[in-house]
Amino acid sequence: MSATATEPTLVSARKAPSADIRRQKRNWSGWIFTGPFALVFVLVFITPLVYAAYLSFFQTRLIGGTVFVGFDNYIALFQDPAFWEGFQRVLLLLLIQVPIMLGLSMIAALAIDSARLYLTGLFRIVIFLPYAIPGVVAILMWGFLYSNNFGLAATINDWIGSNVVLPFSPKWIMVSLGNIVTWQFVGYNMLIFYSALKTIPTDLYEAAEIDGARGWQVTRAIKLPALRGSIVIATVFSIIGSFQHFTEPSILQPLAQGTITSSFTPNLYAYTLAFQGRQFNYSATVAIVMGIITAIIAYVVQLRGTRKEDR
Repeated sequence: MSATATEPTLVSARKAPSADIRRQKRNWSGWIFTGPFALVFVLVFITPLVYAAYLSFFQTRLIGGTVFVGFDNYIALFQDPAFWEGFQRVLLLLLIQVPIMLGLSMIAALAIDSARLYLTGLFRIVIFLPYAIPGVVAILMWGFLYSNNFGLAATINDWIGSNVVLPFSPKWIMVSLGNIVTWQFVGYNMLIFYSALKTIPTDLYEAAEIDGARGWQVTRAIKLPALRGSIVIATVFSIIGSFQHFTEPSILQPLAQGTITSSFTPNLYAYTLAFQGRQFNYSATVAIVMGIITAIIAYVVQLRGTRKEDR
């Protein structure tokens, strides 16, 4: 009886160390796969962010060199009219251009998914093509069309005999920039919505057909609810893109002199401060504040969208 009782104990004792070794190997294997990404993430994202925050607490002065000033740069920024004027422009772009862009993207996705549109493959490629064009090339193309001295707008003004079409005037510059952004990203957001529509189970359509639902009824009851998650994602991406608005005004600035200033958007303002004014500390402050504002607004939109989706 004693030999039989002790035999399982000895077997389990022999197996325990090997199980622990295998468990340790599995843990290390996970770190081997995630370690390179974690290292790149720390070096590329966390380190520059920490360094920018560090720079924002200093000032470089003619007398005394670089000195620690605490929150003086942040106090000066919140009293800086140039920053807030640029912020109002990107906020206006967000509130007006983004709903229009997402609405057009949703209409295009629903039209392609409806199976009533001929040549849907070609239609999808044509809408997505502007996003595939390099951003600088697309902006230069629109700059040629919008220019007051040459291109399409100038040609139309010559035909009319008066300066009527002025896309780069202070009155129309935001409309012109919004048109460029919408043209570029409608196809991108359309693809997000279309991918969400393709995940809808066919059983729902069959049940709706049995119940006699047609056309708009199917769209309202099945398709639009299925798009809620993708709408939240596209909205968050659009918010981030709007607050990061930089490429379009920076490239078009030589063509719209006097309209697109060095502080036209917060990002352009930070770039000008850093690379032209050599005010690296104040530029870092602008970047940190814009990053915080963008993160807060994007998080609130995502939180509200998630709550509505859960309901």
